[in-house]
Amino acid sequence: MDLLEYQGKQLLADAGVPTPAGDHANTVDDAVAVADRIGYPVAIKAQVQVGGRGKAGGIKVAGNSEEAREHASGILGMDIKGHTVLRLWIEPAAEIAAEFYASFTGMVSAEGGVEIEEVAAANPDAIARVHIDPMLGFHPYHATNLVYRGGIPAEHRRGVSEVLTQMFAAFESLDAELLEVNPLIVTTSGDVVALDAKVTLDENAEFRQELERFREIFATDPQERAAKEKGLNYIKLQGQVGVIGNGAGLVMSTLDVVAQAGGKAANFLDVGGGASAEFIANSLEVVSSDPQVKSILVNIFGGITRGEEVANGIVAALDEVDIPQPIVVRLDGTNAAEGRQILGDNPKPNLHSATTMLEAAAEAVRLAQGA
Repeated sequence: MDLLEYQGKQLLADAGVPTPAGDHANTVDDAVAVADRIGYPVAIKAQVQVGGRGKAGGIKVAGNSEEAREHASGILGMDIKGHTVLRLWIEPAAEIAAEFYASFTGMVSAEGGVEIEEVAAANPDAIARVHIDPMLGFHPYHATNLVYRGGIPAEHRRGVSEVLTQMFAAFESLDAELLEVNPLIVTTSGDVVALDAKVTLDENAEFRQELERFREIFATDPQERAAKEKGLNYIKLQGQVGVIGNGAGLVMSTLDVVAQAGGKAANFLDVGGGASAEFIANSLEVVSSDPQVKSILVNIFGGITRGEEVANGIVAALDEVDIPQPIVVRLDGTNAAEGRQILGDNPKPNLHSATTMLEAAAEAVRLAQGA
């Protein structure tokens, strides 16, 4: 589960990590009221589950009520990498003396405030990493290693080391998959503060983490929300070829083969082992509901999952749901011949079959591109 910035900051603050005080707002009037209460200047920040907000114009500093209203009006409703801004976070504008980057699992850089991918590409030596043994945990020598090799100036090393220790404690106690602070700043008064927070929590730990309190239904992608309701393992991507497969390894390989064929996958959807016809039909319904999907590739290698069950699910979905996209099906393994026979006995104008994964990916890409 990807948290919004303000939710991640709340968790960090609970763990003792210094974070700016602030409040969220869903309307322009509320944003101005919050800014007036906090006192100017304030930072008005888009709350979306994606990076690059600053470059997209989703973070602005307001010096008075008029500017707060102007910036809030401009940011609310903004599209940032496919995410619509429906909530704002308002906090005091920081007086920044230095910016760093820190994340767990164990990565630190003195080059904060910019996308870490750019740093990794342009200057990989600027990033320090450590491997933390889960049986031993995080110790002061880990923090010392990171701040020295990460290029943190000597006068800031103690403060940054303390925050790193607090961050790891939060990372571990929250069952987090990612805890990233960019930038981790030093203010002009010398305080080390987490100015941003990107936190991903492991949904498999929901039984002990009470994750429902952080769930932002309005901020969740509609396909991801529908998939969760149907018990599907689905992750949305940015391409045009919808992908359905059985087994995470096979689905990952399918994404690679789609890219090799010149296309981009629109999603990752693993139906797992032993998927029923209903499960396959639900998968097709979710994937086809995404307007960016131009074709669908169903790639099944039967083991526990049987070919005839997959075929029955495809036929049922096409009978019950209007799926306009062409569907390319590759069946192999357990009862694949029976599955292909079922599809052959129930021809549909938008249904295509392929013998190999490479052939199926090439056809799906061709259809998505309208060739």
